[in-house]
Amino acid sequence: MRLHARLISALALLAFSTLVVSPLEVTAQSAKTSKPNIVVMLCDDIRYDALSCAGHPHLKTPHIDKLAAEGIYFENMFCTTSLCSPSRATILSGLYAHSHGVTNNFTDYPAELDSFPRRLQAAGYQTAYIGKWHMGEKNDQPRPGFDYFVTHKGQGQYFDTEFNLNGKERKVVEGYYTTVVTDMSLDWMKKQSDDKPFMLMIGQKAPHSFYYPEPKYEHAFDHVEVNYPHSSFQLGDKPRWITQRLMTWHGIYGPLFDWRNQFPDDKASAVVDFAKMVRAYWGTILSVDDSVGRLVEYLNETGELDNTMFVFMGDNGLLEGEHGMVDKRTAHEGSLRVPMIIRYPGWTKSPVRITKQVLTTDVAPTILDAAGAEPLKNIHGQSIRPLVSGDVDQWRTEWLYYYNYEKQFPYTPNVRAVRGDRFKYIRYPHGDGSKDRHMAELYDMQADPAESTNLVHDAKHAATIAEMERRLIRAMKAVGLDQESDRMPIDQGIGSELPDESIR
Repeated sequence: MRLHARLISALALLAFSTLVVSPLEVTAQSAKTSKPNIVVMLCDDIRYDALSCAGHPHLKTPHIDKLAAEGIYFENMFCTTSLCSPSRATILSGLYAHSHGVTNNFTDYPAELDSFPRRLQAAGYQTAYIGKWHMGEKNDQPRPGFDYFVTHKGQGQYFDTEFNLNGKERKVVEGYYTTVVTDMSLDWMKKQSDDKPFMLMIGQKAPHSFYYPEPKYEHAFDHVEVNYPHSSFQLGDKPRWITQRLMTWHGIYGPLFDWRNQFPDDKASAVVDFAKMVRAYWGTILSVDDSVGRLVEYLNETGELDNTMFVFMGDNGLLEGEHGMVDKRTAHEGSLRVPMIIRYPGWTKSPVRITKQVLTTDVAPTILDAAGAEPLKNIHGQSIRPLVSGDVDQWRTEWLYYYNYEKQFPYTPNVRAVRGDRFKYIRYPHGDGSKDRHMAELYDMQADPAESTNLVHDAKHAATIAEMERRLIRAMKAVGLDQESDRMPIDQGIGSELPDESIR
């Protein structure tokens, strides 16, 4: 009997010992479960409508669509400057370009400037950046805020890019870019400890020019008829600079990022070159969707998916022939609208569609809010969390968009625009304080989302124009700009020369 009692006691003690966890382990486990992992996939030059969940008639993106079906879809997401480096710096900092200082594609993110990765790192996150950084063309060294950093100089290549692996070695990694950075991302996640949350940013090259789809997708859209948009031939009420741009590097009759060998070419038959370019652009996005699928599958298999905020987004949009233009930079919808989807069950377990105007300045504070990390100070953005719960009364109803003329890419003037919930008003200051030399643009975005009719000379909208002028001044002041502090280069006119090959 005593032996039996001792046996029971021993078994009970053994069972208890398997359940008891040290205080340090409890702290580590609670920190892990209370803070979500963060995965941010940042695509380069992806259009807001280049997803099947956004209504694209030909692109099928089932993995990205699933994120939208289970998370938060942003119907009106915008960048504040439609240019890669300024927009990426805004995503990291929550600031407009004049505040973070990255106003062109040749300036690196300031080493002393705070960012959401730095705040997450300080909050105990394991942090990594893998892929296209594109701030500081010739610098591929690790940047502050990241425990692990893999990138390359310049734009990188769709095939066999030379990467700098965490500052320790440079080597050409064979394979298709999107697949390679996905492999690297999965490898890094598999090496992370279980007692700390992680934040991973993935900088996809796709779908940036020059467009080269993965071999399996090279002919995915050969059957699709592609034409110049109707708006390409309806430029009578547009500023003259848009017509001047037609034959340039950023116009539909130009070289089309090497898809047209003989240029300029405004013959009807030249639309064949435009169609090939567009189909290739779409093809690169199919591989991005595959990447999302692989990452989500891994997170699901490891039980981390529902404890992860997965952010899918673009840095800026891309004009796909609208008004005769390719590339970005302008204040037209195809240029400044970007896709963003956030899957995070911690905030919503059913799909939500956000119709309010959300900006790239809002990304950093949103991520820090979800992580419970110390917020960035004196920034221009705000967390979207109130929108998820339906609290929209205090949200913005207007915002400033701007772009500064570049001598290296002289195809777009200085742009200063205000976009309200209904009207968009665009001005083109010369840069020396003199009167604008380009016609302004006014669009009713509710009645005319394609921006087909410029209302700036419509007498019926005189009061609207005056109101939008006031709103533009107000939007500038809201981010710390006025006529004296708004430094912009002198507009030296629309050029026809090609940009240097090293910066294309």
